[in-house]
Amino acid sequence: MSRRKKTKGNSGSGGGSWMTTFSDLMSLLLTFFILLFSMSNVSNEKFTQAAQSLSSSLIGGGEGIMDGVIVPFEDDNTGTNETVVPAEELEAPGLDPALIEIYNRVINFVEKNDLEDKVIITADPKGVYVNVSNAILFGKESASISREGRSVLKSVGKLLNQLDNRVVIEGHTDDIPNAYGQYPTNWELSVGRAVSVLRYLNENEHVDARRLSAVGYGENQPLAPNNSEENRARNRRVNIVVIYEPEG
Repeated sequence: MSRRKKTKGNSGSGGGSWMTTFSDLMSLLLTFFILLFSMSNVSNEKFTQAAQSLSSSLIGGGEGIMDGVIVPFEDDNTGTNETVVPAEELEAPGLDPALIEIYNRVINFVEKNDLEDKVIITADPKGVYVNVSNAILFGKESASISREGRSVLKSVGKLLNQLDNRVVIEGHTDDIPNAYGQYPTNWELSVGRAVSVLRYLNENEHVDARRLSAVGYGENQPLAPNNSEENRARNRRVNIVVIYEPEG
């Protein structure tokens, strides 16, 4: 009886060992598939943050390592969008060193005057853009500059008076038809807002009138598709463009 019990015990032990190995294999497979699933659902934002963090760690980190310039680029499906060009790539074709110097002067001014949450700075070979939302500058369907808008333009005027470049004021709207008051279409509204900003900069901040001009684009140069209120708010804007004109 003793020997039979020992044999039975050995058989049970072998079965338990096999089950343990099988269980370990299943756990490894489950872990593998969970990893694949999580990788397939990672967002671009999270991936970019992780990549930037890894890059900073490998290069040694340091303040300003991710400094860059926001440059518009064309997308056939969504109109004009924005992308970030790293600082080391600012020597790209079309972005001359003199233009980069202007951009840096604008950025430094914005930071020193706490305007980061009021304006967006972009650049392309045409020049440097100071993008101000209509929500800051104007009331609804209005071209009269608000109190907050005057405060922002007062600072922008100081910036422009430190530069010698020509300045073009661009008015932009969303795609909602405008048939309100003295502005029967978005063309008139965008032009009216651009001219209001021009006049304020000239008459109140004494920016030389010979440097200033205004243009209205209506709804025809959106930053994003006009398919949500958030995107429409982005498209309702005034760009104050510091024109870059290479010497020679």
